[in-house]
Amino acid sequence: MKKFFQIFGRIFYWLWKLLTTGCLVFTHFVVLVFLLLFLAFFFQPQVRVPEGSALILAPKGVIVEKATAISPISRIINGFAGIPIPRETLLQDILDAVNTAAIDEKIKIIVLSLDEMESSSLNQLNTIGLAINAFKKTGKKVIAASDQYSQGQYYLASYADEIFLNPMGNVSLRGFGVYGLYIKELIDRLAINFHIFRVGTYKSSTEPFLRNDMSAEAKEANRLWLNNLWERYCRDIADNRGLKADFLNTFINEMPEFLRQAEGSMSRMVLAANLVDGIKTRPEIDQYLSSIVGRSADDRTFNNIDFTDYLKRITPSFTKQKSGSDNHIGIIIATGNIMYGEKIPGQISSEDLCRLIREAGKDEKIKALVLRIDSGGGSALASELIRRELLRLQEAGKPLVVSMGAVAASGAYWLSAPADRIIASPATLTGSIGIFGIFPTFEESIAKIGMHSDGIATTRMAGAANPTIPLSPELGKTIQLSIEEGYDRFLSIVAEGRGIPMEKVKKLAQGRVWDGTTARELGLVDEFGTLGDAITAAAELAGLGDYDPLYVREKGSSGNEILRQFGLEMQHIFEPTGLFKLPAVPYLDIIGKNFDLSLFNNDPSGIYAHCLLPHSPASL
Repeated sequence: MKKFFQIFGRIFYWLWKLLTTGCLVFTHFVVLVFLLLFLAFFFQPQVRVPEGSALILAPKGVIVEKATAISPISRIINGFAGIPIPRETLLQDILDAVNTAAIDEKIKIIVLSLDEMESSSLNQLNTIGLAINAFKKTGKKVIAASDQYSQGQYYLASYADEIFLNPMGNVSLRGFGVYGLYIKELIDRLAINFHIFRVGTYKSSTEPFLRNDMSAEAKEANRLWLNNLWERYCRDIADNRGLKADFLNTFINEMPEFLRQAEGSMSRMVLAANLVDGIKTRPEIDQYLSSIVGRSADDRTFNNIDFTDYLKRITPSFTKQKSGSDNHIGIIIATGNIMYGEKIPGQISSEDLCRLIREAGKDEKIKALVLRIDSGGGSALASELIRRELLRLQEAGKPLVVSMGAVAASGAYWLSAPADRIIASPATLTGSIGIFGIFPTFEESIAKIGMHSDGIATTRMAGAANPTIPLSPELGKTIQLSIEEGYDRFLSIVAEGRGIPMEKVKKLAQGRVWDGTTARELGLVDEFGTLGDAITAAAELAGLGDYDPLYVREKGSSGNEILRQFGLEMQHIFEPTGLFKLPAVPYLDIIGKNFDLSLFNNDPSGIYAHCLLPHSPASL
């Protein structure tokens, strides 16, 4: 027996030795790899742009105005583990590449490879399209070549001089629609009591909890902006492709007949409809582009430089002082839901944004501020805190210009209203001037499974925050009165900030969403333009002739930016590269899009100025 234990002990000893040694070697290996990659990031060879080459503009994932903060280490671990990493391409990076290529003598053409471009807003794509038009005015050519095109991809491709499609591909045009999930019947079955408090005929964010279908009022409001956005989409493509204004509607509505005439071939159907200029396989595209720009040095493909490599030669806009002037235009990018508190990834954290605004107010070199906002709103308290901070900046004599992205509604409009100037896109969705509150209780739900809540309290509202007991009438009345007061406050903010009579504000409010074109007619928006136009407007308001537009960042953020770029570089390493990719399949979390319940537990008072657009075509 003693010998048995000795043998067993030795086996265990060597197994333990092997395990600890293996772990140590693996740890050292990981550290060494990380160190080598980190050094490679800082000591990369100089990127060379071949003479007369093509710039391959291939956005990956979602086009965003502000990158989601994901640590480089998380990116690396996820890359090794095969966990999908959210793919994003900065809008400003695309604009920088196109604008630089326009004056770069080594760039002969731009090739749009859009297979991996996922959702993006119509106004973002239009902004890129305007940059492409400016590029073409230099006499250079733009060619789009992809396996297939989604609606958003095709809209951007329509700005090209030539569009080519794979013989097995298609241009997937369907039109715009707004559909949501309505769960009133489910709530009833689960015996959940959703107590809803709201003001505004069109404040439809709470409808999924109250109804099993979209109300007539919501359909009326949605129909207006939906048709206006679709009309703009069709008009831009018609102008770019030399088509009749109503052709896309005819093509979509009568697609079976168009397809019958093309003998069932999608690619030949869109070619006959003049939506594309040619049908070519990948080798044929490579050969065609080689005839324009020649072959690469290794003779593997046409002469080109990838978008991500080209960016390494460019100093990103608004990050470095260029003119040497002490006059700066501060730029703050705010995207996501407006949340109360700080350090909330991917959202507009009230404390973080207020801190940036204070930094801009204290910086003597910053003479004016541009707030670029893309948000459907959120916490009413957080929106008010941000608005107050913006007012302080204006009181210090610094003009404020708001530049609206795809959506700037509800809470986002709350804090935008007092701006000296509001600049949006015709495709921006804004307004939604209204607020609401949600308070679910589960006393009947838990009773169904044999659970009950009981107790005593000193007042009628002592258990107000307890979701396992019925909502007291006193608390319900208190919340409703608070909602009504908040709505009146919202109306006053808009009336005073925009200089609109209160009676008119009451008519255009009611929680109704407006497209940018209508919002301008109503006085909710001053003019149309891009972020660049907003910067110019801010300089005019500040009386500046010589100035530098720069991002406003917290101290120490430059180091974070380096780490972010390092993380993106690691992501690029782990991804397959090349001109032609398999089509991206966007992950559509329908429930998450319809019910972002994480938002509705953030405001301390439970009051929200938020616009929830179910499955909105604001993103294509």
